[in-house]
Amino acid sequence: MKLLSGILALACVPAALAGNDAPLPKDNVAEFVAEKLDITTLPSSIRPKPQKSKKTFGDYGYVMRQADDKQLLVEATPEGSQINIRILEQKASAMYVCVQAPAQDAKGSPIQRVLLLKLKNADGLLKGRESWKEFSGCPVLGGDSADSSAGSYGG
Repeated sequence: MKLLSGILALACVPAALAGNDAPLPKDNVAEFVAEKLDITTLPSSIRPKPQKSKKTFGDYGYVMRQADDKQLLVEATPEGSQINIRILEQKASAMYVCVQAPAQDAKGSPIQRVLLLKLKNADGLLKGRESWKEFSGCPVLGGDSADSSAGSYGG
């Protein structure tokens, strides 16, 4: 009986922890993503090279060039590299976004991925994972398949 209780408790813990995500705003969503996205969680073919203690677009010197409630374009001022983010679907505690960037590989084709963004606590950063969920408006383009980090968290 103790073994069964232990197994049941272990099975319920992930479900209980999964419900601890902070709610996402309903207004100015693109601006919120630009300010709160931890870009170190973007696929390596899209994000800038990691630098110590830098996590957000602002830390890396990116500025928001164009935004509406569902789309934003951030651009690095020194290099001119751009990352385009479109909100595809938003739920109370998570959102799916389409992230597109010019090629950083030798092939020269643009790179595009669907990411699931979650906010663990209200004062933290949005964390992203590549998603298995497909959207017709955001087919997977370019990049390396080894770059994929979709897993059980990938949504």
